[in-house]
Amino acid sequence: MAPEGPPRVALAVNPTSGQGRGARAGAAAADHLGAAGLDVRWLTGDDAPDLAARVRATIAAGVDALVVVGGDGMVNLGVNAVAGTPLPLGIVPAGTGNDIAHAFGLPVDDVAAAAGVLQQALADGSRRVVDAARCAWRQPDGSPGSQWFAGVLGAGFDAIVNERANGWRWPRGRAKYVTAMLRELPVFKPRAYTIELDGEVWATPAMLVAVGNGPSYGGGMRVCPDAEFDDELLDVMVVEPLSRPEFLRIFPRVYAGTHVEHPAVTVRRARSVTVAATGIVGYGDGERFGPLPMTIDAVPRALNVLAGHKADIPHHAEAQEA
Repeated sequence: MAPEGPPRVALAVNPTSGQGRGARAGAAAADHLGAAGLDVRWLTGDDAPDLAARVRATIAAGVDALVVVGGDGMVNLGVNAVAGTPLPLGIVPAGTGNDIAHAFGLPVDDVAAAAGVLQQALADGSRRVVDAARCAWRQPDGSPGSQWFAGVLGAGFDAIVNERANGWRWPRGRAKYVTAMLRELPVFKPRAYTIELDGEVWATPAMLVAVGNGPSYGGGMRVCPDAEFDDELLDVMVVEPLSRPEFLRIFPRVYAGTHVEHPAVTVRRARSVTVAATGIVGYGDGERFGPLPMTIDAVPRALNVLAGHKADIPHHAEAQEA
């Protein structure tokens, strides 16, 4: 029998997310959820591994939902805590890009509204049941690595740009990614990829390879614009080698998702994808995973999200303007 009393909610907060917005949003969310009668267990940590350990311990002790406060990195922490289990995941967006929250149609920049969605979903039992992507690779020492992601895995130029950008404290947000891209592009050389899609091998040179369970990353870049969270498939977007001027010319189109119309861009779908290339580290939901080769599997209905019904809204303002 379920324990009596109000729903128990683990509230995991990244205090540094969004230049401090995470801490403020977490406190506000705790106030709203507590005022609604929920039993809120506040969780934070010294760093991401410490917070992840605290989340796992709290879940093991028994809660009715995990709510994460922050950006896509915090969503990824939550996904890795609950994927493959019935425990629902709630999101209070407080990051810079908030791509996953946008894709689920959740309120952004409005903690009260986001908390209201969570409260209502917990009260009426509504869930958005979606797929998640499970990755496996070998660490440099030969030990196995494994992580889940909800949105997009970058495994090409995008991942190298992340490697560069993550070493910087400034600038922040989208400006950091764009600046890192402009720094990397003059020295970047396309890689030779071997991509296996449900057993079919595809060898191609490429600049950028992204594997999408969801449509976007990087603060509104709709890199896999037609990816669906619940179609049991992964969208694999490949950009073949382009001149630097041509790459820069088509890059802005990624915010509307129209880059896929370019003849150098190919999108294919599969349930299981293995991506191999030298010198590339994969990034899932903006988080550093591990080196290629990497196998990514779409796991149907692996994630229960407190997001209500399927959203049918533009992803970001940029998508509306493009």
